[in-house]
Amino acid sequence: MKEIKLSELDTKFKYDIASQPGAENFKRCFTCGTCTASCPVAEVNDDYDPRKIIRMAILGMRKEVLSSDIIWMCQKCYVCYARCPQNVKFADVMSILREMAVKEGYAPKERLSEMEELDKFAQDLRCNMVKYLLKPDKKQGDVIKSMVEKKINVK
Repeated sequence: MKEIKLSELDTKFKYDIASQPGAENFKRCFTCGTCTASCPVAEVNDDYDPRKIIRMAILGMRKEVLSSDIIWMCQKCYVCYARCPQNVKFADVMSILREMAVKEGYAPKERLSEMEELDKFAQDLRCNMVKYLLKPDKKQGDVIKSMVEKKINVK
């Protein structure tokens, strides 16, 4: 566990986040854990904990949050968004943190467009997989296979 030094905290950080559209309820988080418990990324990545990210941001750990690779792990599936009892809109908060990380020089500008492309791909793939599960057929299976091969450049 890392020691938190009060003198290194940015007390303005939470207000900077909450002032952005989509993050108005950000400070309402009372760390109930619903976001983490329902997150598919947290299910497969023990280091990913939406509740911890929110807590760190509220505490003012600007550098630690914005320089962390963790803010790029959110797949924007919006499960946390739908289930949060405080309407925190975590997926929107993650977008804001990503934009702040780029703006403040913690991440390269290209990463935002790469993540937008990946998010769109993940949503398209998820939709096609649901269609396949509902009505399995070779054509839909070929669509999924083609999408994946194209994305990972399988030859």
